[in-house]
Amino acid sequence: MSLPRSPARAVTVLLAVVAALAASVGVAAAHVTVSSADATAGGYGKFTFRVPNESDTASTVAIRIQIPAEAAMTSLRTQPVPGWTVTTTTADLAKPVESNGQEIRSYVSVVEFRAAAGGGIGPGQFQEFALSGGPFPDLDQVVLPVVQTYSDGTEAAWIEPTVEGQSEPEHPAPVLSLTADQAASTTAPATATDAATGHSHGQVIARDPAGLALFFSILALLVGGTGAFLGWRAHRRTVSS
Repeated sequence: MSLPRSPARAVTVLLAVVAALAASVGVAAAHVTVSSADATAGGYGKFTFRVPNESDTASTVAIRIQIPAEAAMTSLRTQPVPGWTVTTTTADLAKPVESNGQEIRSYVSVVEFRAAAGGGIGPGQFQEFALSGGPFPDLDQVVLPVVQTYSDGTEAAWIEPTVEGQSEPEHPAPVLSLTADQAASTTAPATATDAATGHSHGQVIARDPAGLALFFSILALLVGGTGAFLGWRAHRRTVSS
């Protein structure tokens, strides 16, 4: 590959590459995700959905979270979000489950957050929505599909499964990883007050640490290459003169 003859052109080309890499990292980090600091298999915990707005012109006005039957919890609470109302929908279980000596035949299958008129998540913004409950199933992870509704009537359905060994789908369903903490499995479900004082996940830069690390590594290599090239050009000019 031939190098640009002008140092200014070389810098321009490198900046363009960096901009493209930054844009790709931003897109990869813009998915709806779910995470938890204390959710355990067979236990209780708080789990938080991070919802970025991917539209340049419309606001996100509703979030619909689906709890599949295999992840049915006997206790599920929502953390209030200022400017948003929340509703829940219950569904019958094909096979009743027992919790604390009681037989449970139905569970909360859908949780919907809806913004007040004129509100929502604006372009370039994100919001977090937290739930607390359990017991979680005795699994390593739980898939929790989400449908995101915009003020212009469009929807983004984050429901596509991520298959190991295959490229990530365009709208992957959020996946909650569960830890195997036996001590935590006997912890009582968190109250609304507990959920309100739980861990915060509000730093945008932490959304995709692997992608950002790759970006900065490539950036360092590009900057180093530019310095070497400019040094070589300066040496040539000195020898020529």
